[in-house]
Amino acid sequence: MECLDPVLGAGDLAAERLEQANINPQTGLATDYLNHFNEVMMLLEMLPDMPDCSDDVLDWGPLDYEGHFENSTFKDKQLAIQAYYAAPAYLREHLECHVSGINDLVGQIQEQLRQTDNAASVAGDIAYKATHEIKPLIALAGAVIHGHVEPEATQHEGDAAQAEIDALFA
Repeated sequence: MECLDPVLGAGDLAAERLEQANINPQTGLATDYLNHFNEVMMLLEMLPDMPDCSDDVLDWGPLDYEGHFENSTFKDKQLAIQAYYAAPAYLREHLECHVSGINDLVGQIQEQLRQTDNAASVAGDIAYKATHEIKPLIALAGAVIHGHVEPEATQHEGDAAQAEIDALFA
């Protein structure tokens, strides 16, 4: 018996089922993943007014897509994971690139907090960095989830990427 990989738009990954689960049927990706990053963003932006949030920032840790859903209360988490692996590789790679940037920046901020005795003294700089560097990356990750990828992101992928794009909109 031949084992076929799941395909977006068919079977368990039918567009209607994905839509009902709040998973983008064209990309196979769910915006719920961004909640993980929005949580730390909120903490970072609150630091100037509530420096004691620094402990919560230090407790935050990166989670990949699958890890986020495995640890979430998302109703259709297994469907979200299955759809992620059926999503076009270039979209997953592009999303992971933005996530890596977010994780790196948060890691730098966490290190900055560890090295200070007074979180209030660096809170303004941290909030600024979060707002002007991390928040735009979260927005770009959201755009990828919705299928809006910068044209230059797919140019190096060649014909395979174009074929995946064409298949999404066929």
